[in-house]
Order: sequence, then C-alpha cells, then structure tokens
Amino acid sequence: MTIEELKKLINTGEKIDVEFKKSENDLNKDVYEPVCSFNNRNGGHLFLGIVDGTKEIRGVNPDRIDKILKDFTTSVNNPNKINPPMYLTPEIYEINRKQIIYIRIPEGTQLRRLNGRIWDRTYEGDIDITDNAELVYKMYARKQSTFFVNKVYPNLGLDFLDFDVIKRAKRLAVSRIDNHAWTDMMEEEILRSSGLILTDQDTGREGITLAAILLFGKDSTIMSVLPQYKTDAIFRVKNLDRYDDREVIITNLIDSYRRLMDFGKKHLNDIFVLDGDQSVSARDKILREIISNILAHRDYSSAYTAQFVIEKDRVFTKNSNLPHGHGELQLNRFEPFPKNPPISKVFREIGYADELGSGMRNTNKYTKLYSGGTPVFIEDNIFKILIPMENVASLEVGPYSVDIINSKETNKETNKETNKETGKETSDKIIEIMKELPEISVKEIAELLNISIGGVRYHINKMKKSGILEHKGSTKKGKWIVHGMMQNSITKDIRS
Repeated sequence: MTIEELKKLINTGEKIDVEFKKSENDLNKDVYEPVCSFNNRNGGHLFLGIVDGTKEIRGVNPDRIDKILKDFTTSVNNPNKINPPMYLTPEIYEINRKQIIYIRIPEGTQLRRLNGRIWDRTYEGDIDITDNAELVYKMYARKQSTFFVNKVYPNLGLDFLDFDVIKRAKRLAVSRIDNHAWTDMMEEEILRSSGLILTDQDTGREGITLAAILLFGKDSTIMSVLPQYKTDAIFRVKNLDRYDDREVIITNLIDSYRRLMDFGKKHLNDIFVLDGDQSVSARDKILREIISNILAHRDYSSAYTAQFVIEKDRVFTKNSNLPHGHGELQLNRFEPFPKNPPISKVFREIGYADELGSGMRNTNKYTKLYSGGTPVFIEDNIFKILIPMENVASLEVGPYSVDIINSKETNKETNKETNKETGKETSDKIIEIMKELPEISVKEIAELLNISIGGVRYHINKMKKSGILEHKGSTKKGKWIVHGMMQNSITKDIRS
C-alpha cells in the first residue's frame, strides 16, 4: 500500500473496516478485538500509532517497535489467544516523520474466537456476540459454502408440495420462451432440474429442499418447517400511527409475489412512460424488482418479518440479510452476490426476475422515470430499499382514488394515440398467449404482460363483444377459445 493510500484511509477516520490504536510504547489491551472482528466480518485495516477519535498521528516509539511487532505476531499465532491462529504481516510506514504500524486483516473463511469469545464488527465498533445465538448463526452461515435454503427434508415427500403451483410456474416459463427446457418435463423433473431435490450429506437420503417448500409448498408445509416466515405489506398514508391497509402473507413465494404485486398496484398510481420507443408501466417495473428482491434474496434463517411499505412520499422494503458489506450501495461499484440461487433460478425462469445484479440497475432506471427520484439501497444485516414516491402514492385505499382519476383525465388527450397503439399490441399479445395456453388465468396473463388485471379484463371484454374470444367452462378450469379470424380483423374490431 502506498503512503497516499494510507493517508486517505486515515483521513476517513474509524469506520466498519478501519481501526486506530495509540500503542505508542506497548500494544493496547483491546488491540486483538478488531483483529478478530475484522476477520469474522469483511476484513479491515488496523493502524498502530494513531489516536482513535482524533486521527492524530502520534507514532510508535521507534525503540519499542521490535517488541510490539514480536508481541503481536506471537499472540495472533497462539491458538490459546486466537483460534484458529492467524498469520499476519505488520508493515512499518513513516508519515509526517512519525513511524506507524499498518496491519491488513483479511476476511476469514472460518469463524475465529478471541480468548474463547466470538467478536463481530459493526459501525459501532467491535461487539462480543458469543451469547447472541442468532448473530452467531448468521456468522456461521456467512462462512459456510452452502446455502440455508438447500437444507434437505428427507422425510417430506412430494405430496407436501402444491402441484398446481408447479404447473402454473411451468406455464409461465414455457409461455415466455419457445422450446423452454421445462416444456416436456413433469413436475418432479422440473424440481430436480432446478436443484430443488438434493441428497442430505449427513444421512445420504434424498429429499425436497427448503427452497422447494418455499417456492411450491402447501401453506401447512411451509409453516411446519419455517414457522417464522411471513411478509408484511402495509399502506400508510392517512393513519400514520398504524396503517390504512395491510396484508400479512404467509403462502408460497409464487403466490406471495402475485399478492404483493396486486397490493402495490392497488395503492400506487400507474404512470406509463417511454422506455426507448415502447410505452411501459414504470410502476410495475419497480414493483417487480423490489418484490422479487425481498422474496428471492431474503435470509430465511432469520425470524425477522420482511416488510413492503407504501407511504405518501416513499416506498420501502426491509428484509433480513447475510451482508457482504455495509452501507449504501453505489451502482457503479456494486458487486452482486448470490443469496438463494435455487429460488433466484426459478424466479428467472418464470419472469419474476432477471440476471443477478440487474434489479438495482432497473430500479434506478424506472424510479427516475416514475417519480424523478433516486432509489437508495442499504446493505446490512437488514437490507433496505428506499424508493422516493412523492405525489405518486394514492391518497385513498383502493385502485380508484381521486388522484388516479384526475391523473387519467388530465392525460387523456395527450395519451390518446399512444393508448390506441398500446391497446392494439396488448390485444394481439393476449390472443397469442391464449392460443398457446388456453387454460391460462387472467392474473397470469397480467403477470406475463406486466399490466394490471383490470387492463387485461378490459381487452378481453372488448374481444368477447366482438365475437373474437369466448371462454368455456368454470373460472378455474375453463378454456379460452379464439375464433378463426385474421389478426388484422381482430385489431380492427378492438380499435373501432
């Protein structure tokens, strides 16, 4: 490290990865606490010869440097002091004619203890977490090469899953991509191909994983293996002490996504914007990214309830997290880490998410188009996303607030031509989907096209009146029938 780089670190002061110790003539008694906590967290920089709090470069007594270095290296290599032992190389630098000692502590691959105690690093400093079972578990989980959602349940058969949900996921996947790999697969094959059936390394027995249960499990199954699991959706505009509307969701992740999307659509105005030459719902794009994040990237080992909150001037989410860093994430320096790969894989297949790392970019892009603001992403034990939404949230519970109606009336004329073209394209897409998937539901069509359920029903009713479309059978088990008409005739009838 260069002198300039060292000075820059010193000038920023103490933080989650920087610690100062005076250690002018001897090592401070607490010098090993940051060594242990840095190694247990994300690594850090330890400076000896600098006064904490003031950043004053006091320097280490040149006559005591050899003894300080010897005492330090002996202690960190002593398993009775730090276990497992560490092999660190202190370096001597001269700044402002004062000699200081710099020690770079890397992030460890295994948990370390200092005098039998477990230390972790936060913005507040070094914390002894030995007696906090949840924090210790989180630390072990960070160090493990496997993922909590890959836990295998050999005693739970496939009958503990809801096959209707798997079939719906399959329909969503094959409708998006021609010749999708799932097209000819049975439900069990889909589970295996997605890494949702694994072998328990301890018993050698095969079984469904926690990820499979979260994605496709019956509600009773989910509650039996993860009783703390739930997502809290809150709308709070008038009643600031409590809420104006609320939904507590404890079902599988596929239906949780749909219900959270519906909750967001109910309480946020839908403003269509141009993305290139396409008219898109910026609201739906934002909701898709933040909802898939709190479902697919959550730390499910924690009892913390995930939150999706809509307020007058903002939307925010919170979910438990196994952090790889701390503080506000910057788009130009962000490095994504996989959190729950099997869940993310299924979400990508069915169109609920895109490739790893795209969510932050998309949220930033569509928030600027939607409200003109910039979203904030905060990485910590609780991951937070803050979306500024001033003058965008509805002031009344429900989708038909005065704000929405006024907004529609104001923009009616200016959007007339765009709406005609959008209506044509949407109707054509609905027809094509129904031809491929005659049993598909209105909700599933809405998800595929990223438009509201009401919008889909509007186009369907138009086509029914024109004799183009017909539905036979019950709501749940019926089929769509598209009558044999040319596509241009369909478009003409809808636009007339």
